[in-house]
Amino acid sequence: MTFPKGQRAIVTGASSGIGEETALAFARAGIHVALVSRSADKLETVAQKARQLGVDARSYPVDLARVDRVRDEMAAIAADFSPVDILVNNAGMGYTGTLMDTPLADWQRVLDLNLTSVFECVRAVLPMMRDRPGGTIVNVASIAGKQAFPNWGAYCVSKFGLMALTQTLAAEERANGIRVAAICPGAVNTSIWETETVRADFDRTQMLTPQTVAQSILHIVQLPASATIEELTLMSNAGVL
Repeated sequence: MTFPKGQRAIVTGASSGIGEETALAFARAGIHVALVSRSADKLETVAQKARQLGVDARSYPVDLARVDRVRDEMAAIAADFSPVDILVNNAGMGYTGTLMDTPLADWQRVLDLNLTSVFECVRAVLPMMRDRPGGTIVNVASIAGKQAFPNWGAYCVSKFGLMALTQTLAAEERANGIRVAAICPGAVNTSIWETETVRADFDRTQMLTPQTVAQSILHIVQLPASATIEELTLMSNAGVL
């Protein structure tokens, strides 16, 4: 299968974990990458690694949690990195706690980053893809977007919402030649387990690796234009952790 060289991708949450590994997998495949995340220093480190693989790699520090600014900031990135062929919405956060004990501010914070920021990233890039027409959007959801887990209520709601967004967008944009996919990994061994909003005692050695998820995302975007993977569930052989 021949994959066109020189395509251009925006990857959010690209400073570590799945986002970083996706950016590097893209770079190895000859895909130029625009890296988006909050940390300028970490982003530039990833960009340097990608450049060493022979592609154009640029870092764009953006706080996607500030959803009122996301559309304008992402539109500016898309214009600077034009033409954008691929958008990978990977940025997100974990959150544990019973629904009864979840403060409204925390609830809104999780939905803003995990769902609303994706909505705004899509609206920023979609006009360019429609003009071409064509492109691929991959939303990194979770097994928690397909199955509810106790003490993960806000997170599950955000990922179930992301699945609905993905499916609706796919139906609306199919006629424009734009493919929209959701990838739903089980637990992945990233720094999310070390954040202050997550309290969970899982065996991280049994989890998926970010590299495995990245390879699956690469597979989605490298399909011929006449084919699409609308939803991909990727699990560790250990099952749901």
